[in-house]
Amino acid sequence: MTDDTRNDPQDAIDSQGEARREELDDRIFEHSAGDDQEGIPFVGAGPGNPRLLTVAGKELLEAADLVVHAGSLVNSELLDEYCGHADLVNSVGKDLEELIPLMRDAYEDGDDVVRLHSGDPAIYGAALEQMDALEHEGVPTYFVPGVTSAFAASATLRTQLTLNEVSNHVAFTRPQGKTLTPEEDHISDFVEMGDVTTCIYLGTHAVRDTMDRLLEDDHDPETPVAVIYHASWPDEDVIIGSIGDIADKVEEAGYRASALVVIGDAVTGAGYERSFLYGDWANRGPDSTGADESDAQANETQAGDD
Repeated sequence: MTDDTRNDPQDAIDSQGEARREELDDRIFEHSAGDDQEGIPFVGAGPGNPRLLTVAGKELLEAADLVVHAGSLVNSELLDEYCGHADLVNSVGKDLEELIPLMRDAYEDGDDVVRLHSGDPAIYGAALEQMDALEHEGVPTYFVPGVTSAFAASATLRTQLTLNEVSNHVAFTRPQGKTLTPEEDHISDFVEMGDVTTCIYLGTHAVRDTMDRLLEDDHDPETPVAVIYHASWPDEDVIIGSIGDIADKVEEAGYRASALVVIGDAVTGAGYERSFLYGDWANRGPDSTGADESDAQANETQAGDD
């Protein structure tokens, strides 16, 4: 079958979306993340450091004949270490009309194909549209999770994104721009909640505009902000400031891309309270009743990862 007789990617996306509304994919109930599956895996490369690639991702890359990767967003050291034997194709600058036939034809020729995204493909990865287009043409696909940059940033900052009595929620977001209207920008709303750690992706270029809007909305200029450039890469850089001064610091450093912005008190890790998880109920002793055990399980569920 020639490319001319194949489906248009947009038609495929529309068709798959409509099918998803009508019935869930049976594979949802047959496979879990990390399972060996048939098809083209969409693998998260992690934030940068090759050691933060998952075991599943490493195994798939080492067996691949073709790796379609996200260009400079994927550390070249990772490509050299795990993909040196494979054909490498940089996806930057290629649209769906080019990428889908490339992966489809290689898969149908019997090659092991891996689509390698930066971070985790479920976070601002634009993976599903590629997967839907491939699925519509009979090529199965599946996700292989990766470590997203917010988690690498948290590790670098030596703090948690959630902390008891400091931050009960985490928001992954991006600032307004070409792909996000002012009405869809909720950064100010998240910051106003007070107990949210706001992680801004794809927004280094808009740090000043974002902070100016927060100041215009009367947010505390002393609210902590961290900007982590190339989290986990060899040239990683960390800039700590506040809503009031972080824009000046970022502009002085010269960063316009490839950095994650974190807003909230969890940035410093100060002021949190001891959690329930290792608190009083965990030390009730062997005489605790069954009811007490049920209460403890409920508290553990509520405490989560605090």
